[in-house]
Amino acid sequence: VQLQASGGGLVQAGGSLRLSCAASGRTFSRYVMGWFRQAPEKEREFVAAIRWSGGSTYYLDSVKGRFTISRDNAKNTVYLQMNSLKPEDTAVYYCAAQRVGDYYSDYAEYDYWGQGTLVTVSS
Repeated sequence: VQLQASGGGLVQAGGSLRLSCAASGRTFSRYVMGWFRQAPEKEREFVAAIRWSGGSTYYLDSVKGRFTISRDNAKNTVYLQMNSLKPEDTAVYYCAAQRVGDYYSDYAEYDYWGQGTLVTVSS
């Protein structure tokens, strides 16, 4: 299983970025796909998740209304559209896949991880 994250970069506060996570190696129809982030000297934090089957979504309270997680079944890719970015959103963002799907906000329950992509929001 491989998860390839991309799309990070430097953006000014109020700007937007779209992260992508290309998944390969198996069928992900029963999986939950998540995005986490880790800022310097902070613990890894849940950001958003989506059930591949059905499309139910979940968000960290502080990103609700600004971030949108979605999936493209044909491309086996999950996206995180980030709008109205704030300096406190600065972090390395990771995508992950969980087979069980009941604990979408717990990073320890995820089975596969992609490499991180750095998002820097300047004030």
